[in-house]
Amino acid sequence: MGALDEGHFNAELENGVNLGGCVELGLEGGEPEIPAIEDAVRVLLQGLGEDINREGIRKTPLRVAKALREGTRGYREKAKDVVHSALFPEVGLDNKIGHAGGAGGLVIVRDLDLFSYCESCLLPFHIKCHVGYVPSGQRVVGLSKFSRVADVFAKRLQDPQRLANEVCKALQHGIKPAGVAVVLQCSHIHFPKFESAFLDSNHEGWIKLLVSSGSGVFEDGKADVWADFLSLLRFRGMNTVNIHANGSDQCWCPSHSFTKIAPANSAMMSAVASILRSLGEDPSRKELIGTPARFVTWLMNFQNCNLEMKLNGLVLNQRDSMKPNGGDISFGEEHFCSELNLPFWSQCEHHLLPFHGVVHIGYYCAAGGVPIGRSLLQSIVHFYGFKLQVQERLTRQIAETASSLLGEDVMVVVEANHTCMISRGIEKFGSNTATIAVLGQFSTDSTARAKFLHSIPNSCQSGL
Repeated sequence: MGALDEGHFNAELENGVNLGGCVELGLEGGEPEIPAIEDAVRVLLQGLGEDINREGIRKTPLRVAKALREGTRGYREKAKDVVHSALFPEVGLDNKIGHAGGAGGLVIVRDLDLFSYCESCLLPFHIKCHVGYVPSGQRVVGLSKFSRVADVFAKRLQDPQRLANEVCKALQHGIKPAGVAVVLQCSHIHFPKFESAFLDSNHEGWIKLLVSSGSGVFEDGKADVWADFLSLLRFRGMNTVNIHANGSDQCWCPSHSFTKIAPANSAMMSAVASILRSLGEDPSRKELIGTPARFVTWLMNFQNCNLEMKLNGLVLNQRDSMKPNGGDISFGEEHFCSELNLPFWSQCEHHLLPFHGVVHIGYYCAAGGVPIGRSLLQSIVHFYGFKLQVQERLTRQIAETASSLLGEDVMVVVEANHTCMISRGIEKFGSNTATIAVLGQFSTDSTARAKFLHSIPNSCQSGL
């Protein structure tokens, strides 16, 4: 939980640049980097087999460019400007034994929600940041500045440990306290590869990592002040057992777990390298050398191939087994069936950012009929999930295909978390989107709809 070398960091703090190959980019002239990113995104879309003039993705290059520039604006900001504008005088205890106020009292700001882009794969990851410091010199810093300083460094291509170190160092240098402690709870979305999604029904959707950094009185990880800090985090229900301290070698990005990275499209690789340069990064930096290949490998999961043709064969092979043994069955003899919490992963075609969640399917099965297997419905969900999508279309496609198997009486609910809700300046952490498709009896029978909706588990229980 120690500190970093001062020399490197002081220079970065003063200049607002990352000395690891990044240059500070200005905003003058309408951001000339935007057109370069747009051109690169068009290359990526074409590499996926998409028509870049198709309605829905025609403006995707511009949307992606703006989102990336906004999400990496930290390269163009200076932490010292944030800190120096909010230092206030505050005396300590008067002739008493102890520590408080501006001379030794521990101050903690918890649960700061941030997001950053993973430098290994360019996917956003979520951060819950906790900062503590021990004031000295009879001065304190405005509490809102902790979030703003952390955001300066989060809005860059990052690694969790480096982010914790940079936030810690910026505060130590800017307010000169007795010490600073930073703990980050980081969550990285973990997409399965297209092929493995059909085989692994227990895929874990998130990789989580807890990291820390300390300076001054927090430099010793066994110091009593660390125990006080962590106790106040545990008080909020946080498990502090598995904190990785500064200096631990932890490779957390799930893209490093790929058993192999297939030879990538060279034009797509060059496009990703161009995006990195436009963001103010150096693609030859050690940590970024493999990033274009990893990003393209992940993106190719959503290649526009003719999945519908494969799915049609699957549907035709299943229809006969769904027929009841008798003749026409009256509606009153049908019984309600459902499959809940079918996981899915997809890619928003508007921003090229992932969204994921669960699908719930309700239907009526004729007496004597065989309820459809969960695995087939899961396959339908994956077939439509693994492509550039919007949630409304995904819901409709699943419902229409399910109705071809199950009959007209089908209802589908899709619950999803969208990465674009936290990475485009909106920053609505924890938001969730639900869409519904109703066919047949469900479109006219409110009782049937209510019966199905009441069967869906609480979203907290389903992991959303």
